Amino acid sequence: MKAARLHKVGDIRLSDEPPPVPGPGESLVRVTAVGLCGSDLHWYAEGGIGDAVLDTPLVVGHEIAGVIEGGPRDGTRVAVDPAIPCGRCAVCATGYGNLCPDVRFAGHGTLDGGLRERIAWPDDLLHPLPAALSDGDGAMLEPLGVAIHAVDLGHVPLGAPVAVVGCGPIGLLVIRLARLAGACAVVAVDPLPHRRAAALRYGAGLALSPEEAAEPGVWREVDGSAGLGVRVAFEVAGDDDAVRLAMTAVRPGGRVVLAGIPDEDRTCFPASLARRKGLTIALVRRMNLTYPRAIRLAADRLVDVSALITERFPLTATAEAFTAAVSRRGLKVLVEPGRR
Repeated sequence: MKAARLHKVGDIRLSDEPPPVPGPGESLVRVTAVGLCGSDLHWYAEGGIGDAVLDTPLVVGHEIAGVIEGGPRDGTRVAVDPAIPCGRCAVCATGYGNLCPDVRFAGHGTLDGGLRERIAWPDDLLHPLPAALSDGDGAMLEPLGVAIHAVDLGHVPLGAPVAVVGCGPIGLLVIRLARLAGACAVVAVDPLPHRRAAALRYGAGLALSPEEAAEPGVWREVDGSAGLGVRVAFEVAGDDDAVRLAMTAVRPGGRVVLAGIPDEDRTCFPASLARRKGLTIALVRRMNLTYPRAIRLAADRLVDVSALITERFPLTATAEAFTAAVSRRGLKVLVEPGRR
């Protein structure tokens, strides 16, 4: 089979490799669609993410859909949950598999991900796709799951205004989900005009540039007569300016959810700003048991995941796909190994 491996920063190479052999409790999956995520771009542009670094050539990609080959579920179209928690530790036992200290994750560390023609994966992490969802939609269920987890952590009060800082695919999904959760208004912030336009399509009532969002009084105005700011702010950009803006937007006693991943393994913000407002800060670690909900939301067309896909590439053009994703000229870039 063919696989696209990251050898060093900016160096993706296509190679011929033997297909993986499924172990006990695993199935072989023919990969049909892989979305490129912001965390994949960290691997590509920086050679790592957080405290994980590229030691050996790695197949990245964790937004995966495919078709099972062989076994009792042969031919079943599936979305692949990329996280494999140990299932034995005290953290897993309390229902937080996403926080498992021994979790293995597709395209991270030494576990190869989806940018190849075949993967072998645990059966219980292969979620059947309904006919209403395409393979591309199936790959989009992973970012939708992350957005669901972020909104869960946000505890959005019914009828409250919220802010979303950073309008890439996950930020756009957070906007849509916040509206579904009962937010009366969503203010979106992003430096790119085409992403602000997408934010309005996904349910934001107002889309601002960071410069506009920094104007005095903006956040008081979105809260009507109370004039205190939004109740919950989601930061989905991964930089300190976005974190500070989210903290500025939220009212005293409010909640800030940090979903972005910074370029360096550090997030900084003015302590006095957060302390004087008495903010609650929640951090997003991937997702936790969200695939069934993501499938229902997408299949019932309550969330349009298809519209996020703006460019598609064959596996042989993976390097070009990363160039497109790094440019941020669109929204979601998809690699389809079966595409010619």
